Parts: sequence; C-alpha cells; structure tokens
Amino acid sequence: MSSSFFIKTKGKQPKTTKKGKETVAVKRKADGDSGGQSKIRAKKSTSKYNEEISSDSEVESPTVSKKRQAKEEIEFEETPQEKKLRLAKLYLEQLKEEEEKKAEDESFETDLIAGRLQEEVLEQKGKLQRLIAKDLMPPDASEIRVLRGHKLPITCLVITPDDRCIFSAAKDCSIIKWDIENGKKLHTIHGGRKGTEDRHVGHTAHILCMAISSDGKYLATGDMNNLIMIWEGETCKHLYKFTGHKGPVSGLSFRKGTYDLYSASHDRSVKVWNVDENAYVETLFGHQDVITGLDSLSRERCVTAGGRDGTVRVWKIAEESQLVFHGHEGSIDCIQLINEEHMITGADDGSVSLWGVNKKKPLGTVKQAHGCHGDAGLEQPHWVSSVAALHNSDTVASGSHNSQVNVWKCGQNYRGLGLLFSVPVSGFINSLKFSSSGQFLVAGVGQEHRLGRWWRLKEAKNGIYIIPLKRKPSNPEEAKQTE
Repeated sequence: MSSSFFIKTKGKQPKTTKKGKETVAVKRKADGDSGGQSKIRAKKSTSKYNEEISSDSEVESPTVSKKRQAKEEIEFEETPQEKKLRLAKLYLEQLKEEEEKKAEDESFETDLIAGRLQEEVLEQKGKLQRLIAKDLMPPDASEIRVLRGHKLPITCLVITPDDRCIFSAAKDCSIIKWDIENGKKLHTIHGGRKGTEDRHVGHTAHILCMAISSDGKYLATGDMNNLIMIWEGETCKHLYKFTGHKGPVSGLSFRKGTYDLYSASHDRSVKVWNVDENAYVETLFGHQDVITGLDSLSRERCVTAGGRDGTVRVWKIAEESQLVFHGHEGSIDCIQLINEEHMITGADDGSVSLWGVNKKKPLGTVKQAHGCHGDAGLEQPHWVSSVAALHNSDTVASGSHNSQVNVWKCGQNYRGLGLLFSVPVSGFINSLKFSSSGQFLVAGVGQEHRLGRWWRLKEAKNGIYIIPLKRKPSNPEEAKQTE
C-alpha cells in the first residue's frame, strides 16, 4: 500500500486510498518535493504530525477536536493561489464599500453646503422666511420662569449669542448678567447716585438701551445722561465711555459680524462708532423728533423709529442717504428688523405694523393690537411698548401693559399679521427678545413705562420673564419660503 502510494506516474496525480488530514498533508508534501528522499521526509513528518494530533485529541473533548479538525481542513484545502484570490476579492469589496460611503458623504456634504450657501444668499437678500409659527404652542403659566434682582422697572435687555446668558438694565442704573439655565446672577454692575459720575464706574442715570456684539465680546449701554458705556461681555469689566450725544441715548445696535456700533438719541441724530478701535466715525441727521428705537443686521445700514415725527427711516451708512416711511398715526416707540428687507414697529396708537424696505407704506397693520382701556366713550388703545422678531422667520411678538405678550404669525411674503397666541405677563413689557435658537422669548417687565411715569401698575413685579416656545409633537423640518 505504501509503495504504490509513493510511485510517481507521469502526468497523473498520486492516488489516494485514505481521506482526512493525513492524506491531505502527504499530498501537499508530495506535490512540493522532487526526489525520493523528500518523499520519505514527508512521510516521517506526516507520521509525526499525526502522532501529535492523536496525543492532543486524547486530552481534548470530542467537540473541540471536531471543530479543530474542520478548521484545519479548510486551512489545508485552500491553495496559496486561492487564498490570494479570496483576499483580493475581499480587499476589492472593502474598497468598493469605502468608495460608496465616501461618495455618499461627499454628496451629503455638498447638499449641506449648497443648502447653507443658498440660505445665506436668501438671508442677505432679505428673502429668507423660515415657517415655524405653525408649529408653536402657547406655554403653560407654570412653565414661565421669573428672574428678580432689579429694584426698579426693567428698561432693556439682550441675550448673548450662545443663548446662555441675559444682560438686563433698569431704572435703578444697574446692569445684571444672568445665567439662563439656573437663573442665578453672574455679575452685577451697581448704579451710582446722581452727582457721583466722576468717581463711580457705571451709570448714574436710567439706562434706556443696550446691545451686544455678535461674538459676545462687547456690551454697550446707553443712559439718560447722554453717555454710552462699553463693557467686556465675559467679565463685565468697564472699557470705554463714548460722549457726543446731546440727549438721552435711546437706541443701540452692533452691526452683525463687526464691532461697528450704531447709536440713536433724543437729540434726533444717529452716530456711528468703532468699538474695537475706541473711535467715533460719523453722525447722521434727518429725524424731526426724538428717536425712540434703532436696530441693524449685517448690512451697512440701520433702521430707526422717529417717535412723534411719525416716520421710520432706513439709513444707508456708506451712501450717507436715508429712506423715509410713513404709516403710524401716533408716536412710533419701538422697531425691530425681521431680516434685511423687513421690519416690525409698534406705536402708542396701539398698532403693530410690518414693513418692507421697497414699499413706503406698511405691508400689514394690526390696529388696537393689545385692546383698549378707559371709560366707555373715552377708550384709549394700550400703547405698544416693545416688539421683537425671530430673525429670518415668520414669528414676531409685541408687548404692552394689558398683562399680555402677543405672539404673531407673519403672512406669506410678510403680507399681514395674524395672532398666534397670548402669554399672560402682568406689567409694562418694556423689552422683548427672542433667543437665537427660537427656543424661548424673554420679556423685561416693570411697573412703569421705560420712557416715563405716566402710570404705575402696583400689582406688577419688576423682573425678567423667560417664556418657553413649545413646538407641536410632530415637528417637521423647518420649511423655507422665498418670494
């Protein structure tokens, strides 16, 4: 049997009489060797190999032995060429998967970048309108948080760009920095008494307005003493004092993405400053009465409310020109840009108006937006004391002293306003701001109007109200609509 096994016949494979590892191992050696000595060595090594397996198998359990046998059969039955082929196929499959994944990622990234660029272009053109109003729900009264710390009515507030902190100011001349998450005070800049201007670092008169740069680096505040003060946003350290206005500073706004500061005053002028360089740039004139509010976005222009002169003006800073808009019957007390092309205003005739910069008259007006008060036959509308807009969306808000904050939905292409819901807040709503994320609305509330003491609501509390903006459970992707 063994002799016939090792006889090499020309052009034929060696005959096998036994199956299993033994035969396979000998077959491999026989194919590889050329001489008879090699064949004998192969036989010896095979027998040794078999002896080792048999000795191991005595110790191992039958199950383990079978598994090992199967594994070795696979290992020995595959030739080097077959192994190379299998590994090559595997490698090609991996490459194919990687390339497909890369292509998917690149496609997704391209779509993402394209979407972002398109959004930025629409934002610059003032045509971006995210439709989120349809998903908003009125909050429960128990969900509204109140932060109390000022002794006198809140006059203005701003939210930091990261939505983590609030800066508020009041008639007590103080500024407080709040942590939104836990409601704690982070910093307090105390107000000084009248006559202590020389030695006190801070305001010594009612603060009327404030603004924060788009990176949160600088905070600017304006007061009744015609002063603008610049603070470091992070530490609340006092940096500069800007003088130049001849009347109370009533409006401040940083141009988005820059340190250019626009200021408005009761002296009827608009001034431009560069805060980073601590420099005055220029003054613009045009209003016929005190300016009551100012706002700006990323373009080199700002918008102002002209109080009793009944005009809204768009100032083109680079061209030193202005556009004049007429619409309200009373004093226009507050103004806010929705996007680069549209804005919202509120007046003491009780109306809220929507404007587009390409039309001299309002695109939509709601009269008696907060109802009326007074005896029968002598009713007067509640003054609209503050407005706010969620940038590049269809959602705006207004405040008065009728114990309610109204949240409005802008119509298609900003044609008209419709009331979404009202939030109960007692007192004068002197300031309103939406968070950048649109998750909440902040109201600065006082017992008196920010510009005077015509009424005093004793039941109201001076404080900051954080109103959550709840979404409906099935919240689809924010739709975008362009003109």
